[in-house]
Amino acid sequence: MNDAFLPQETVMLDQFAFDLNLELLYAGRGIITLTNTSVDRPGLRLAGFFNFYESRRIMLIGLTEHEYMRSLSEGERAEKITKLFDCGEIPCVIFARDLPVLPEFMENARRTGTPVFRTGKMTTSIMADLCVYLGRLLAPVTTIHGGLLDVFGAGILLVGESGVGKSETAMELIKRGHRLVADDSVVIKRIEKGLIGTAPERIRYFMELRGIGIINVKNMYGSGSVLGEKEVELEIFLEHWKQGKEYDRIGGNGDFEDILGVKVPRITVPVSPGRNLAILIEVAARNYRLKSMGYDAAQELIQRTIGR
Repeated sequence: MNDAFLPQETVMLDQFAFDLNLELLYAGRGIITLTNTSVDRPGLRLAGFFNFYESRRIMLIGLTEHEYMRSLSEGERAEKITKLFDCGEIPCVIFARDLPVLPEFMENARRTGTPVFRTGKMTTSIMADLCVYLGRLLAPVTTIHGGLLDVFGAGILLVGESGVGKSETAMELIKRGHRLVADDSVVIKRIEKGLIGTAPERIRYFMELRGIGIINVKNMYGSGSVLGEKEVELEIFLEHWKQGKEYDRIGGNGDFEDILGVKVPRITVPVSPGRNLAILIEVAARNYRLKSMGYDAAQELIQRTIGR
């Protein structure tokens, strides 16, 4: 497992405009480098207050900022806008509500190579879109060797040592109607307080089966057999059965795996000839769902035993 990190993401202008439904007015440096999940509305900066200002935020111009700039004399407006752009490299500027770009603003954007976009959305609406977009794009991320499947609606992270049968088990689950998210490598991002897993783009929907080779699950079983992303809710660790080791027989050991600071419930399933791992994982997924709704079979059995 790799250490978590906050990535720096470079986004092409056409992709950024497509993702957020924006109109590109000026391409500038041709790319957008994003390192900050916050969005800046520069009203205070235009008024002269630059304390705590971080230039590496996307700048959003709404009606308030636009009308304030319009209220200034040409000389004062040019001075304030120039000072705003001289504080550091701004990733890009977005004008909301289809507001016209003031000549002084475009002049400074051209001088610094800052891309400029425009949208017809209300300022609060595009602000919300940007917060979600940046939160997902720049979320803490790690990569785990294993598989991720949607089993009865639960996100099951399947891990274990190489050769234990993770891919074969995943294949059996797909045959039984469950959906594959990732095989062999799972990219996990922390979004708010949860974990979202997906596959690396280059191997999405592909699986390696020893003795068979590489297959494309989507092409072989249809689009209903795959899923683009899924919340990671339960980790199942597969290991070869070890003689003498005591395995949990009640389900109350409370094991967890820490992934990006989030505790994920963890179950260890011993692998031996004759054990149907697909069925065991289906049972684990259903049991997890019941526990999530407040029912614990082990606790009920203990209560019945104590009550005798």
